[in-house]
Amino acid sequence: MIIKPRTRGFICTTAHPDGCAAQVQQQIDYIAAKPRLEGPKNVLVIGASTGYGLAARIAAAFGAGAATVGVYRPSKSSETRTASAGWYNSAAFEQKAAEAGLRSFSVTGDAFSNETKAKTVETIKSELGQVDLVVYSVASARRTNPKTGETVNSVLKPIGASYTNKTVNFHTGEVSEVTLDPATDEEIEATVEVMGGDDWQLWIDALREGGVLADGATTIAYSYIGPDLTQPIYREGSIGRAKDDLEATAHRIGNQLAANGGRAFVSVSKALVTQSSSAIPVVPLYVSVLYKIMKEKGLHEGCIEQTHRLFAERLYATEEVPVDEAGRIRIDDWEMRSDVQAEVEEIWARISSENIEELSDLAGYRKEFFQLFGFETDGVDYEADTNPVVDMPAGSQRSV
Repeated sequence: MIIKPRTRGFICTTAHPDGCAAQVQQQIDYIAAKPRLEGPKNVLVIGASTGYGLAARIAAAFGAGAATVGVYRPSKSSETRTASAGWYNSAAFEQKAAEAGLRSFSVTGDAFSNETKAKTVETIKSELGQVDLVVYSVASARRTNPKTGETVNSVLKPIGASYTNKTVNFHTGEVSEVTLDPATDEEIEATVEVMGGDDWQLWIDALREGGVLADGATTIAYSYIGPDLTQPIYREGSIGRAKDDLEATAHRIGNQLAANGGRAFVSVSKALVTQSSSAIPVVPLYVSVLYKIMKEKGLHEGCIEQTHRLFAERLYATEEVPVDEAGRIRIDDWEMRSDVQAEVEEIWARISSENIEELSDLAGYRKEFFQLFGFETDGVDYEADTNPVVDMPAGSQRSV
């Protein structure tokens, strides 16, 4: 079939296997061109199929020669329907890992469920013994709590008062004002339950109880802070409460692991084009402006560049990992430079539908959005007849 992007708002309902494979190869090539990482040996990545999770798996495997276990949702394809980009990314990773002689295994299931945790522990025990790095990179809008069986949804809302600011329809380039009503107490609680640290803690508990977490192991999760202009909708909003909980969980897990030489961190990352960030009003416009400025200054990074810097200059560079006053690793340091943010504020005051293409990198934002799903990738023939059915290499997958 000829596979074209089909969009619905901030969602693309199709994905291209060849485009996804090409992008995985680009990330592998980036890591392979760097000096070898003195990093982890056996790695578990929870949420391994896209974004920072995928980049962490690539960096660990192709940078440090690590064996990896990736956990992600299954996605079925057929002769007439594509799988998800995450499935295609993971299939490409598994294939390239096999070709490079790297051990890799996939556990497909709901990361929030007890069954997926049990299957993962079983896989680690039988294939690797123990893991010395656990990367938690789950991004989901809903969660079924394994203790209660209740399903709750997260919201992207301010807290306490309505919030009005500029936003953009990144498909059309139309800049407009958006007003968001504040979250209720129930919505805040649900957002923390979905996107906070509870599931990360449950994973660490399961790994420790299963005897598959090595002494001296490191675990890491991801957060974001951002500039003043996005604070009401992000860090001071419902999602910010969830990130506060995630960071508190890092301290708690760190204390639990310290007796055996282990450690836990939250890494604060740079604003990037992701399916999640595309759903947050205001943020796509901010990212479009930020990209223009950071590219002009030679500071722009994507997931793989950020991840390599995280591994090479933070986690595995020195015995004492540099952190901020709250104990967080800051890989958003270039984004938050005062000169970068001053230019963002200056452009923000002037930007409109009429000048957005000139004052921002909206074209780059659109391209990266479609690249999330394997489209607009150099070297891929999108007019070619393509088989959407892609299987994992034999022996790599463990389904729940």
